[in-house]
Amino acid sequence: MTDPTLDPALRSWVESANGHPDFPIQNLPLGVFSPPGGAPRAGVAIGEMVLDLAAAGLALPAPLNAFLAEGAAARRALRARVSALLAHGATPHPEWLHAQREVTLHLPAQIGDYTDFYAGIHHAVAAGKLFRPDNPLLPNYKHLPVGYHGRASSIVPSGAPVRRPNGQRAGAEGPSFGPAQRLDYELELGVFIGPGNALGEPIPIASAAAHIAGFCLLNDWSARDIQAWEYQPLGPFLGKSFATTISPWIVTPEALAPFRIPQAPRPEGDPRPLPYLWDEADQAAGALALELEVWLLTPGMRAAGLAPHRVAASDARHLYFTPAQMVAHHTSNGCNLRPGDLLGTGTISGPERAAYGSLLESTAGGREPLRLPGGETRAFLEDGDEVVLTARARREGFVPIGFGPCAGVVLPAA
Repeated sequence: MTDPTLDPALRSWVESANGHPDFPIQNLPLGVFSPPGGAPRAGVAIGEMVLDLAAAGLALPAPLNAFLAEGAAARRALRARVSALLAHGATPHPEWLHAQREVTLHLPAQIGDYTDFYAGIHHAVAAGKLFRPDNPLLPNYKHLPVGYHGRASSIVPSGAPVRRPNGQRAGAEGPSFGPAQRLDYELELGVFIGPGNALGEPIPIASAAAHIAGFCLLNDWSARDIQAWEYQPLGPFLGKSFATTISPWIVTPEALAPFRIPQAPRPEGDPRPLPYLWDEADQAAGALALELEVWLLTPGMRAAGLAPHRVAASDARHLYFTPAQMVAHHTSNGCNLRPGDLLGTGTISGPERAAYGSLLESTAGGREPLRLPGGETRAFLEDGDEVVLTARARREGFVPIGFGPCAGVVLPAA
């Protein structure tokens, strides 16, 4: 913790950064943005502004894949330079800045591949109980990070609307086709890959963290009725592939260094991970302490002037496997990851209903709808509903940082 860019006394000449809940000078997340009338370019979030790296003489290719491939040394060098340029006492250059509210934020990298894991054990148990009350977890769950290959082409940045999907749904008289009736969100973290690996060469668990370029929030939108009909025997397909929303800023491992924590000890009787998934350093500091929240704003609430309502509060410490274990397992068969690839952690729920990261869990499969301000209820999402995910990292002695919103409004089906 000797990194001067993490100094809690550090302040910026960008006044909105000082005390900003997400983007103080101690964060400096990376992204791609377009100023009004301009082409996409690399930038750094600082308070309510975006630093144009090219204007500051630090141009990076946009999207950021080539930079992510360079690894930690390049990130640290850029971070140190940006911190020095933005620090209080440095020469102010307001011409380098654009207001976030005036720019268009893009995906930070070209995402070639996307894999979604299922590493939130409380979600796996709560969802499993709905279908297998006596045996919610399948036998493999505690031995390996379960995952599926998602659809990279339908990943969108925060703010992009999400159209309700059409699909096949089971019925008493056979399947029917039409708009999903059980549309849901899932509260997840996204993990961006930096340096990749060659095909056929697994990444050892001891070096897996070095292949992680940063983190974002991720909403794995899910059509539960389509998913329930299609997922056996091969798993998620059209019930998931219609949209995935991510927050547009990559929060780097360097910014999150103060918020690393030990992986939670497994309960007595749970199996120890196999050797290729076990590393003492990863167990000691491979998990993250991140407060995660889900907020919901319905059209009715919006019309009444009501604020978004928090429907869940969880924490990243509830993941059963670390991000490094996900990387190591993903590549254990020789699968090659490439810079800019994205991993989803799976839904991060806590053990209580107030911490459930999906409506499937928090409404008991739709049987116990949520009650919202203004008298509305929700079993699943309706058209016009807006879902917003947020995250905040806190630790005594350090400045809190956040991720910015991961938001999407549901549009009617085509």
